[in-house]
Amino acid sequence: MALYEHVMIARQDLSGTQAEGLIEHFGTVLSDNGGTVIESEYWGLKTMAYKINKNRKGHYAYIRTDAPSAAVQEMERLMRLHEDVMRVLTVKVDAHEEGPSAQMQKRDDRDRGDRGDRGDRGDRGDRGDRGDRGGDRGDRGERRERR
Repeated sequence: MALYEHVMIARQDLSGTQAEGLIEHFGTVLSDNGGTVIESEYWGLKTMAYKINKNRKGHYAYIRTDAPSAAVQEMERLMRLHEDVMRVLTVKVDAHEEGPSAQMQKRDDRDRGDRGDRGDRGDRGDRGDRGDRGGDRGDRGERRERR
């Protein structure tokens, strides 16, 4: 069997428990067709970059599976037919990464208030990396006359 990762976006007017119920439903469809769900994550209600079916937000879910291609095709077919599912992305991978997905790690960093590798930002008053910015203009309103 092959390893797959699926990301699903459900409509914004669902509750969180209904969205998690969709994950369980499609996991059952997959297992009924000979596959197994290794891990699933509910990423929550997120704002999308553009509207999809007049929705500005969507419930995101991530599923890691080990399944034959026929089971994945059936699950995708049912997802595309389901009225609450707006988008589905399936990617075949060589191996699943251990631990939470990058999206869940990002959420953990945000919850802690940790800013990661940003380091000391300093005064920020004098940005020495910018160098000379075009000579003696003094007031910004003055312009040089072109000839």
